[in-house]
Amino acid sequence: MDGPLIDPHGRTVDYLRVSVTDRCDFRCVYCMSEDMSFLPKKDVLSLEEIELICSAFIYRGVKKLRLTGGEPLVRRNVMWLFRKLSRHLKTHALEELTITTNGSQLERFADELSDIGIRRINVSLDTLDPEKFSSITRWGRLDNVKRGLEVAKRANIKIKINTVALRGVNDNEFDNLISWCGDEGFDITFIEVMPMGEIGDSARLDQYMPLSMVRAQLNNSWTLKDIAYKTAGPARYVKVEETGGRIGFITPMTHNFCETCNRVRLTCTGMLYMCLGQEDRADLRTAVKADDGGDSLMAAIDEAIGRKPKGHDFIIDRRRQDPSNPRHMSVTGG
Repeated sequence: MDGPLIDPHGRTVDYLRVSVTDRCDFRCVYCMSEDMSFLPKKDVLSLEEIELICSAFIYRGVKKLRLTGGEPLVRRNVMWLFRKLSRHLKTHALEELTITTNGSQLERFADELSDIGIRRINVSLDTLDPEKFSSITRWGRLDNVKRGLEVAKRANIKIKINTVALRGVNDNEFDNLISWCGDEGFDITFIEVMPMGEIGDSARLDQYMPLSMVRAQLNNSWTLKDIAYKTAGPARYVKVEETGGRIGFITPMTHNFCETCNRVRLTCTGMLYMCLGQEDRADLRTAVKADDGGDSLMAAIDEAIGRKPKGHDFIIDRRRQDPSNPRHMSVTGG
């Protein structure tokens, strides 16, 4: 129960994504149903338990930690967790502590995040049209998110915009988004729709747009140059010669990134998913509650990494209308 976490396929696991809550103040049409039922408080790990699990992973070599949701900043007292985890940045055991957010709470929290040591964040944003933004998110307000982005910029936090490519929804806005990101100094990453969870009346097959098609469309407007830039995540990057900014492409459907997967995901209930697209999971909730000095937790982590699969089984086609995976992304940690 020492040393780095290496899975059966020789990949070192050094990146942990943690869903601190399944709750969100948006109801994005590709992510969840409008009438979502959320977990009762008793089923959710305490912030102290999340901190213990994260610290155990850092002890075992995790270098990047991302807090997600749902929307992580809606969880009560979540800044306590950020402050506790930031001590690992000061010892250099952790290289990066970051967050994926919908931006709704950034105006309130960006300065504190910066003070704690957050240097880079991902913000989910699929359109710059206020009416379309409200339609996609169902409950969100674009002006609120933009104010939060401005506060984060002033706090010297580097921002990357995450945009889900949605056929017939935002596929006429990609050029505008790239131009806006160039002006603001943001990078942008396009993401393919993933078949996770029931989303009500919307059909993912109708939403789905392969990023090969997106890139071909962008080539008509921009000079894109492949670059070696890499983060701990799965995106492949190009540089936009006209703006100097970067565009990432995350392609779980058309060109999966499983061969280099270095990630595991912890849910707010304490379940560890070794693969986003598989249902196999490990119970860390029971282990972290054991009164044995952390031995059960370390053993459970080792056992889980030993079951990490080679890849996922995502598929979208006309013959399969059910989601490939019944979990919503908000439960797993987007």
